Amino acid sequence: MSTPSSDDPLSRERSHLASSRAALRAMREDVESLDISDVTANWVNAEVLAHQIDERIKALADLSDTPLFFGRLDYLHAPGADQAEGAEGERFYIGRRHVHDHDGDPMVIDWRAPVSQPFYRASKKAPMDVALRRRFGYTGGELTAYEDEHLSDPSEAARTSKLLQQEIERPRVGPMRDIVATIQPEQDEIVRSGLGGTVCVQGGPGTGKTAVGLHRVAYLLYAHRERLARTGTLVIGPNKSFLHYIEQVLPALGELTVRQATVDDLVSHVEVRGADDAAAAVIKGDARMAEVLRRAVRSHVTMPTEPVVVVRGSRRWRVPAYELEGIVQELLDRDIRYGAAREALPQRIAHAVLVQMERSGEAPDDRVQDAVARNAAVKAAVKAIWPPVDPAKLVLRLLTDADFLAVHAGGVLSEDEQKRVLWAKPVRSVKSAKWSAADAVLIDEATDLVQRTHSLGHVVLDEAQDLSPMQYRAVGRRCTTGSATVLGDLAQGTTPWATRSWDEALAHLGKTDAVVEELTAGFRVPTDVITYASRLLPHIAPGLTPVASVRENPGFFEVREVGEAGEVVAACEELLRNEGSTGLIAADARVPVLAQALAAAGIGYLDPGEETTQETRLTLVPASLAKGLEYDYVVLDEPQAVVDGEPDERTGLRRLYVALTRAVSGLIVVHAAGLPVQL
Repeated sequence: MSTPSSDDPLSRERSHLASSRAALRAMREDVESLDISDVTANWVNAEVLAHQIDERIKALADLSDTPLFFGRLDYLHAPGADQAEGAEGERFYIGRRHVHDHDGDPMVIDWRAPVSQPFYRASKKAPMDVALRRRFGYTGGELTAYEDEHLSDPSEAARTSKLLQQEIERPRVGPMRDIVATIQPEQDEIVRSGLGGTVCVQGGPGTGKTAVGLHRVAYLLYAHRERLARTGTLVIGPNKSFLHYIEQVLPALGELTVRQATVDDLVSHVEVRGADDAAAAVIKGDARMAEVLRRAVRSHVTMPTEPVVVVRGSRRWRVPAYELEGIVQELLDRDIRYGAAREALPQRIAHAVLVQMERSGEAPDDRVQDAVARNAAVKAAVKAIWPPVDPAKLVLRLLTDADFLAVHAGGVLSEDEQKRVLWAKPVRSVKSAKWSAADAVLIDEATDLVQRTHSLGHVVLDEAQDLSPMQYRAVGRRCTTGSATVLGDLAQGTTPWATRSWDEALAHLGKTDAVVEELTAGFRVPTDVITYASRLLPHIAPGLTPVASVRENPGFFEVREVGEAGEVVAACEELLRNEGSTGLIAADARVPVLAQALAAAGIGYLDPGEETTQETRLTLVPASLAKGLEYDYVVLDEPQAVVDGEPDERTGLRRLYVALTRAVSGLIVVHAAGLPVQL
């Protein structure tokens, strides 16, 4: 690794950085100076173009504390039919976005461009025509060091990158950051996988699966921008705290248009004010409920017993009941959406009338057919045969009318299961009902049975292991014509309905052809911490490969028996003397006690998802919200209380596994009660 001098390579690299920042500033100024007054036909076009220009200006922002480039590639040869895109002697600086000078020549290449790929994939064994790979070290936005690998030099031995290790172990203050400078070959393979296929990533704590998913979105937006601009992209996270934690990653990569939501956001047809017990929630989340709902929706169709008589002028046209029945049966057999079939029915009846008109010598056209479809007799028949269905009212009836539920759940749910999901008290209306989160998913399913849900181009589903089969179906509806990136860890499933296998989950998602990839190299959690936490794996996910930490720093790890809350606070104070963030994770029921102890000690703290600052670096985290978050140092309070806070031991141990693996540099486990026997 080099240190600066008056005219050494580091000085030249700093000069290139300064020139690149100036070029980016010029690119931004060029966009800001655009005059669109003479190029738009109307105010609507002007608004659209102005919005696009504003988004472009935001994307060209130069973040002073974020390195503009983090690497350099020097290629050996000019491009050939089967060689990389580098010219002889040419070098490329790899960064978060493309930057060019006033002549249009590139000064920084976007990390997603094909020419950048060897930065992540090239090795001594497969140099990919790269002579030299240079990594840069930064302090804030200041370039402070560099490190070279001569990939095509057989005399130089392969070695671990010190800068890479430093970047991985850099303290976490503030929201989650991108990993463009540290993407590993196995991660890059997933990031650059095509838009057409769905990828499921099984990854233990600290393997970077969330970052891989977000960077895959950024890559797909680069490679398929026009298509995804039309169809849309969506990132789904487990809760608002998690989404707030990751929300700056894509903007830092120049991507500002990706929507973020929770599953609850997607299915918010009604206000959720109630909660189910675990047994009821498991049944409502079971995929069998989809069949119950399908039956209930289709039950509204009544076979006609009377003919339809259409009067036009002096003529009467009669469609007999048996012909109507054939039309209705044909629509049922096609199994199209209930609402689409209802819209088609009057046109089918009108067509039957037109056939009679043609046989009698008339020559009706489409306008006549539309007029017949709107005829009062036809409309009355459609209302009687195929009445409108309100999804929320339908679900409400299933949950409050035992006889109605029994008819449509017969042979699907047992009598005991039916009793479990029925509401104890009658409800007057949809608005007064205290809907649970699982009920909202049922309403979403019913809504899709009536009218097709809009499909997006690509969906990223994070912490997927906690979804119920019905929630998977809800997500799958949002990408029926698109693809998905599914991220999760079976060992971290902390709901009673947690995913048992990815094959099963992907079937519910409607993506049975998805490729399942496993990440086992741990970049975030220190060796001693992950080794301790992995004691739980045989009890919570037998057969799952333990994470192997690649961190050279083993980290700080200690288990302490304490007597009172004050000693827990003392452990926090001890860790706060270090640089970086600290999380105090505790069973939800213990949080109020610890909050009082922190307040009594005069220590300020944040809630999960709130951005840490240099002044306030401690976050008090209920164990139920710890998933997906990370801190430089963690104090874990009372492991047994974390286990006891869940409905069953396996779920409790999984929750504990999550809590144990949130630390990047150090962990102190404090307990007054005994530790779980599995530890």
